[in-house]
Amino acid sequence: MSNDKKFTPKIIGMICNWCCYGGADLCGVSRFQYPPYIRLIRIMCSGRVDLQNVLQAFANGADGMFIGGCHLDDCHYITHGNYDALSMVHIAKKLLAHIGINPNRLRLEWVSAGEGIRFANIMNEYGAEIMGLGPLGKGEGIDLDEMKFKLDAVSKLVPYIRLVERERLRIPTKKEEKYEAFYNGEEFDRLFNELILDKLAISEITSLLRVGPLSTGEISEKLSMSPSEVAKHMIDSSRYGLVRYDPGQNSYALA
Repeated sequence: MSNDKKFTPKIIGMICNWCCYGGADLCGVSRFQYPPYIRLIRIMCSGRVDLQNVLQAFANGADGMFIGGCHLDDCHYITHGNYDALSMVHIAKKLLAHIGINPNRLRLEWVSAGEGIRFANIMNEYGAEIMGLGPLGKGEGIDLDEMKFKLDAVSKLVPYIRLVERERLRIPTKKEEKYEAFYNGEEFDRLFNELILDKLAISEITSLLRVGPLSTGEISEKLSMSPSEVAKHMIDSSRYGLVRYDPGQNSYALA
């Protein structure tokens, strides 16, 4: 936790045009106060916020990202975009935690157009929380170059993660309790590890190999993986034609 009193967070907010933006507008008209360092971006639906937007915000130095939408079951679109936002945020938080970024830096809330005071209260609470977490990376004790490397590796997987979310991680019933039960349950953990984390490890390895050939031991040290984990991923990557092994140098390189 940072005790630097001069720290001013950079917080990006992407909020729904129909509800949360109305709440923010009412907040301003009513002269309710919230931190001036929260920069709001109006979008048509919270469901339009993509995982890539989240990763890009943190890669560009945002200390926090807020997503605001209509209350569940009150979406202005028949596609119920706020449920898509709920799904995306659960996946994003899991990914952020895996790469060492505090998942509380990403927050999703539902605010109606008539809830100006609720919007102000949420912004004040969230701003204080990010202040307490400290600057991105420093608050987590992560080297900034390492953090950006990991964010880049996840970004390269975004098209694949979108497909996985749509085909394997989407709940057919639009009910909040169903979503919460699934995304906080063992089945989601299993699918996340099986479908996403293995691919993320390979993405990190191939990103390293873009700089130059490395041995299994060197990859293991740089990524804090066991040599057996690295060997497994290298076998899979070789099978897919992503990398090649040079026995003379005892190292792997991109194919």
